[in-house]
Amino acid sequence: MKSVISLLAASALLAGTIAGCGGNAGGNTASTGESTATESSASGATFKIGSIGPLTGGAAAYGLAVVNSVELAVNEINANGGINGYQVEMKGEDDELNAEKSVNAYNTLKDWGMQFLVGSTTSACSLAVSENTHEDNMFQLTPSASAADCVAYDNVFRVCFSDPNQGLASAQYIGSHKLASKVAIIYDSSDVYSSGIYQTFAQEAVNQGFDVVSAEAFTADSKTDFSVQLQKAKDAGAELLFLPIYYTEASLILTQANTMGYAPIFFGVDGMDGILTVENFDTSLAEGLMLLTPFAADATDDLTVNYVKNYKEKYGETPNQFGADAYDAVYIIKQCLEEAGATPDMSVSDLCEAVKGKIVTITASGLTSDTMTWDASGEPNKEPKAVVIKDGAYVTAE
Repeated sequence: MKSVISLLAASALLAGTIAGCGGNAGGNTASTGESTATESSASGATFKIGSIGPLTGGAAAYGLAVVNSVELAVNEINANGGINGYQVEMKGEDDELNAEKSVNAYNTLKDWGMQFLVGSTTSACSLAVSENTHEDNMFQLTPSASAADCVAYDNVFRVCFSDPNQGLASAQYIGSHKLASKVAIIYDSSDVYSSGIYQTFAQEAVNQGFDVVSAEAFTADSKTDFSVQLQKAKDAGAELLFLPIYYTEASLILTQANTMGYAPIFFGVDGMDGILTVENFDTSLAEGLMLLTPFAADATDDLTVNYVKNYKEKYGETPNQFGADAYDAVYIIKQCLEEAGATPDMSVSDLCEAVKGKIVTITASGLTSDTMTWDASGEPNKEPKAVVIKDGAYVTAE
């Protein structure tokens, strides 16, 4: 897979600029409609991939990265002959980080003719949509929905780490690198993503040589004032503040911590990716912030360099981990379809069975891991990486 992707990405330096030039993060074809695809010469049939995520609102950095990266991968694949000789179409839909709207988006894409879903982007939305994909027996590969139950059905797989795995890996990283002896946690108890990571992190902390001296929650109804939680962390002498939360709330926490003169090491997980894009946030406050992620945009391998270059040229910004997972997702589906010899005239259910049968046998290589495998649980096997914000950019942690 890696050799295939690397060749495609290399050739996309030329072909990708033709298939994917112009546009921006707010006005690309993925966020407003479907990408163009040249009809296959034989029958005009095309594979159709749908994607769902928050393209507007506070979490738009996630959804736009996902939908944009699906579009980028599809354009590259089409420029290099398609899948089994057939071109690919994609369409992205906005769910505004709302589970009910995510289901509505799914139905819109289903009416369009979607055969595979790359999404939904966030856990609660993906959980809701999986009820529909299970009923329709449509293959669903979520790039970034990390709640454990998101892959409860046998037709749903994920590219990202699960919440339990993120909590476990974060505690192990902090412990093995001896980043702190006293750690505080602020988490969202109303969110399955945040609370799931917190629980596993707290359980593993006892094995890692540091003490959790403060663990304070907030909810969706109280996520603007974190002064109480921060004061308890400061009073407890926490040298590191673990934030298994999304970047919008994290930006408020960093701002309020600065106001009260509290400057611990801030450590997050994949939901932190995007904090440098928050409107009116002083990004200098994020200097030194660390996060566990499977993707580092500054990596020097050819695949990452080409992906970041092409993404910047088309959308005007550096892609995040959510986009990298989505880009890998499209190529994973491609690999499965090619090994199965699948064609777009097959039914949605038959295509699902074909991909399900192959994904548990393949070894894929992409932006987020040199080696990715899956079993029937839907969970990926891959290694995490850590990045740190330095001089206003994400760089690989030493």
